[in-house]
Amino acid sequence: MTFIGWMQIVLYCAIIVAITPVLGGYMTRVFNGQRTFLTPILRPVELALYGAAGVDEKSEQGWLAYTVGMLLFHIGGFLILYGLMRFQALLPFNPAEQSAVAPDLSFNTAVSFMTNTNWQNYCGESTLSYLVQMLGLTHQNFLSAATGIVLAVALIRGFARHSVRTIGSFWVDITRCTLYVLLPICIPYALFLVWQGMPQTLGAYVDVTTLEGAKQTIAVGPVASQVAIKMLGTNGGGFFNANAAHPFENPTGLSNFLQIISIFAIGAALTNVFGRMVGDQRQGWAILAVMGVLFIAGVTLAYWAEAHGNDILNAMGLSGGNMEGKEVRFGIVASALFAVITTAASCGAVNAMHDSFTALGGMVPLINIQLGEIIVGGVGAGMYGMLLFVIIAIFVAGLMVGRTPEYVGKKIEAKEVKMAMLAILVLPLMYLGWTAVATVNPQAVSQVANNGPHGFSEILYLYTSSTGNNGSAFAGITANTLFFNITGAVAMFVGRFWMIIPAMAIAGSLAAKKSVPASLGTFPTTGPLFVGLVVGVIMIVGGLTFFPALALGPLVEQFAMTAGTVF
Repeated sequence: MTFIGWMQIVLYCAIIVAITPVLGGYMTRVFNGQRTFLTPILRPVELALYGAAGVDEKSEQGWLAYTVGMLLFHIGGFLILYGLMRFQALLPFNPAEQSAVAPDLSFNTAVSFMTNTNWQNYCGESTLSYLVQMLGLTHQNFLSAATGIVLAVALIRGFARHSVRTIGSFWVDITRCTLYVLLPICIPYALFLVWQGMPQTLGAYVDVTTLEGAKQTIAVGPVASQVAIKMLGTNGGGFFNANAAHPFENPTGLSNFLQIISIFAIGAALTNVFGRMVGDQRQGWAILAVMGVLFIAGVTLAYWAEAHGNDILNAMGLSGGNMEGKEVRFGIVASALFAVITTAASCGAVNAMHDSFTALGGMVPLINIQLGEIIVGGVGAGMYGMLLFVIIAIFVAGLMVGRTPEYVGKKIEAKEVKMAMLAILVLPLMYLGWTAVATVNPQAVSQVANNGPHGFSEILYLYTSSTGNNGSAFAGITANTLFFNITGAVAMFVGRFWMIIPAMAIAGSLAAKKSVPASLGTFPTTGPLFVGLVVGVIMIVGGLTFFPALALGPLVEQFAMTAGTVF
């Protein structure tokens, strides 16, 4: 651990805090239908899209219609992506002449990108054509990210509105999100990445002669346009198999730093959107503070573990930290920081191999996902996931003082608490349930590369990442099998939509309620006490739920390492 390393972390946090109110204010105006500096340019396009789709922008939906519209929208996206992969060999923009993708892998991949998971049981450069990468994956990167954002906004409206039955229009929200938020950022972002050295071409792969005289084919393609939305939309799916560790997907230290800023940008800004919409920006800053406390704790542990390295190697005089699986051009601090950010934000992009992290260093990304990736979280998903924990925390606070719990002027009653618990419990059902099934399935276990607790961690991480819609991996598993493709797809689908439906039910319930004025007995929700309560509830729920599984994996591995035991 070095002073320069800590300065990188501090600078990163300072930039995120600085851009939060700026982007949050802009997004608030967009979703409130107010004029922005882009309105003169984009408003005619917006109206043309409504006209073509037959959408009345003044007509709003209740929570059920909003949710059904979202589900139907994603079914369409799934079918398009699945069809593109199955007919890939017959379609244009396929200079490497990639063949059709297998049915089970196509199913897994279509579900993966539809749910904003972007789990990849394939190598992008050797499996998918340019058309599938652009029209299929990049297209879904935009729409799945926009969906998470608008669902968070819909839940925020539930807290902000009173005595109404509607929470907005899904079709209007997703149009404005894509048109006014995602595209205007991604276009200059992609151009910046091209300037840094990232390919953006429809030309064929390049054949070269190496210095040793050997022939080598270098994969290229429309990379920058996919990477921009992959990072901003916390999608994470790589154009190349090595993801952001590949020099064409992350060419420089500057591109690396901008990528990790973009991962947190929208998720952090949504806390400010929440504060603005409920009429008190301090509420948003309090939620961001909760996220910040958990984030700093994770970064500290991961950075220390990777800088400390392996005790067995240290005893042999081979100290200097754990560089296994890391790019030399990024080093330990940038790799540890990237790992914590990408799993705190359900992004899944990686610039180092998490499977090669130390036991504790690898445990931090695992815990980040298991908590529901609420530490800033995926675009939108982190915000509505955090608000579910806030509801539970407010309920606990109400029990402590013997009053009906209230939050931003809304009474939190039995229905909201039940729906919040239902959404939160869906995650461990998939994490732990499928891990248990896989560890007793001989065919599944045979695909695991490592013995002992690390092999267990690889299985646990697979289903945690899938359910948490993250997409990163402890890549010691050969996951492109029928068992992992199908069970992983089920975990991704349930982890995304079975959490969304209760959250939308809460939005509808809260929007219909009257606003309750604050009184002397109202629990304050903008100060350190509230921040500490929410952090405590999150850690208690996470500790009670996941500690036994973590004890079988990374914790056992850590104790074994300190004792000099290897597997």
